[in-house]
Amino acid sequence: MDARLLEILVCPLCKGPLVFRKAEAELICKADRLAYPLRDGIPVMLENEARKLDPLEETR
Repeated sequence: MDARLLEILVCPLCKGPLVFRKAEAELICKADRLAYPLRDGIPVMLENEARKLDPLEETR
């Protein structure tokens, strides 16, 4: 994930910052507890494609 791209991407719901999880290939919104997938290195920033994080899952 390009650091410059990560700086400008925000959660489409709350417009908050995202955290990149390289191992899972996901962008995490801590506020909404959603994980947006990366497919072929491209962020899929659609709410219906996001995975809801388990309440006990760490959002590092």
